[in-house]
Amino acid sequence: MAHQGHAVHTHYAGTDQNESDTQTSFSFGRWLGKLAVMVIVLFLVSFFTPGFSIVGLWSFLIAAIVISLLDYLVESVMKTDASPFGKGLKGFLLTAVILYAAQFAVPNMNVTILGAVLGAVAIGILDAFIPTRVM
Repeated sequence: MAHQGHAVHTHYAGTDQNESDTQTSFSFGRWLGKLAVMVIVLFLVSFFTPGFSIVGLWSFLIAAIVISLLDYLVESVMKTDASPFGKGLKGFLLTAVILYAAQFAVPNMNVTILGAVLGAVAIGILDAFIPTRVM
């Protein structure tokens, strides 16, 4: 008679930590990728949008970080998607407010109210063509 054994599952203490490290580094890499995309989008918006300007590479990087943090805070507090077309008019207006507010924390960034509105439109359009969610 053939013996059918049960599979033995061995668990090593370090396995979960390695998996956790891989997931953490993947998330950090994904965040860096989104940050790079945000810098490119901000460059395009700054170049083509009247009333919206950012000068200097460091200012673009700081703006991308500040806008990402403001977006995260708005989504956390209001439980709503702050992307330009994420929740219709509400998401569009939140994006414009975030863009306008960011200028107060970012050196060499100037945004008029019209520039914030046009910037939200431009980000919404670029968001449709870029494979990752910008805001």
